[in-house]
Amino acid sequence: MTIKTIFLDRDGVINKEINYLYKIEDFEFTDGIFKACKYFQKLGYKIIIITNQSGIYRGYYSEVDYRKLTKWMVSEFFSQKITILDVFHCPHGPKSPCICRKPEPGMLFEAQKKYKIDMQSSWMIGDKERDIEAANKAGIDQTILLSDENTDSKAQFIIKSVQETEIIISK
Repeated sequence: MTIKTIFLDRDGVINKEINYLYKIEDFEFTDGIFKACKYFQKLGYKIIIITNQSGIYRGYYSEVDYRKLTKWMVSEFFSQKITILDVFHCPHGPKSPCICRKPEPGMLFEAQKKYKIDMQSSWMIGDKERDIEAANKAGIDQTILLSDENTDSKAQFIIKSVQETEIIISK
């Protein structure tokens, strides 16, 4: 049996964008993220976070720092009765030849294989075009770009905040 998933980028979608975020005290959830995730769960979606973390490669923080923050973040979701199925991250730099760094679809394919995800029934919500590009390469056509600007994007929908996703995503 396959599952349908909402893939979320972390920085700029789950939390307010801060370059190379790794400290819990600097982490600030975006307005409406908990409400949106509860709605996704109510519709039967599993939630997976897909995030580039080049700060590890650049030496700004360690894998241990990243995992500590991630464990705390997932526990905050859990305290709101939201289950995060998994978190996938790419620790490589922008010029890395890896297949996991978005816009490459490696993390999405890894999740698909691990959880038997129906990519055609799934969604990607990101705040950068590379999130949308990775999703499209992985066979996810249902995409939402969070942006304040009128931008040229391959996203199916462009909205200003995660709070607006409930209007778009339904059964």
